[in-house]
Amino acid sequence: MSRSLVQPVGQKRLTNVAVVRLKKRGTRFEIACYKNKVLSWRSGVEKDLDEVLQSHTVYMNVSKGILAKTKDLKAAFDSDDQTKICLEILDKGELQVAGKERESQLSSQFRDIATIVMQKTYNPETRRPYTISLIESLMHEIHFAVDPHRGSKKQALEVIHELQKHFPIKRSPMRLRLIVPEQEFSSLSEKLTAWNATIVSKDQTGSQISIICELDPGFYRDCEGLMMKLHGRYEVLALSVHAEGDTVIDQYDDHEDEPLRSLNESSDFDLSKKKESTDSDLLKKELADPMLKLSNEMQKQCISTGKGTVASEGKQNKCNTCNAFVGDSKQYRDHFKSEWHKHNLKRKTRQLPPLTEDECAADMEIDDHKADLKDYSF
Repeated sequence: MSRSLVQPVGQKRLTNVAVVRLKKRGTRFEIACYKNKVLSWRSGVEKDLDEVLQSHTVYMNVSKGILAKTKDLKAAFDSDDQTKICLEILDKGELQVAGKERESQLSSQFRDIATIVMQKTYNPETRRPYTISLIESLMHEIHFAVDPHRGSKKQALEVIHELQKHFPIKRSPMRLRLIVPEQEFSSLSEKLTAWNATIVSKDQTGSQISIICELDPGFYRDCEGLMMKLHGRYEVLALSVHAEGDTVIDQYDDHEDEPLRSLNESSDFDLSKKKESTDSDLLKKELADPMLKLSNEMQKQCISTGKGTVASEGKQNKCNTCNAFVGDSKQYRDHFKSEWHKHNLKRKTRQLPPLTEDECAADMEIDDHKADLKDYSF
């Protein structure tokens, strides 16, 4: 009696499978699709349903091969048409992905949200945006978790509101050009004053007045409705306004504390006045405490390169965050990448005074010890 190998007939192997799952009326339904085709179908790139579905079959569990019962399909979808139900699950269901792939998607979306936050906010003290790395660290501190089912822009706006509760950060204003009839200018001016808008320029052409102003983005919809009411026109010139010289992201880390070019002469006056008051306060402290004066002189001697002190050399660059002079241009750029500067930058966001390089190293060593202790349970 001969024996032959019996192979299963009609068995369909679901290889390279991506599962789309939908729970409806208390019952879970699944369909088997090809990877990378589900997103193409939802974005409208892929039109052929056969290229997306591995089979026009609805399952209760794809991995175990359990098919959905007809009575369950009719109870949930009011139909037993498998293809029609597959289309609904494909459009409304949740795509199941692997752990590493999900982690990569969340990491990418986290970076996108941080980028949007950086573009739409600035430091109110310097009117310059924060760096992308600092924004990410602040988002970690408030324990922000990415929701993959929501848009990045909407989540970024929520992050901005949450960051404003804990850190000095403000929403960047929009720059608009508003054109209204001359008789409606008084109504427009009252509204702009109520919205704390800044008028950059004003020009009159015939019977119309053109205004360029900077407005908080939260009042954009109100401004749009006002212009329709006043029979005027508006134009968005810039979605976010920062200090000059800060439009390239790659330059943030290298030129974070360079002297600012302010937007108007009044801000220049305020900065110079603030510097003079700081110098006068330092002089009073030195006169009251001779030891403080001696330590400051010793610090200047340590910073000098041997050819003279900082004042005599005249080529030293000062880091306002660390409150120290940092050599020539190359050393100045390298300083912004150092752990000393990054540590003081984090302290600055918490309204803490800067530390010297030695104090910073000691403080970071203490933080490392605390982090090591967290790994042990007593």
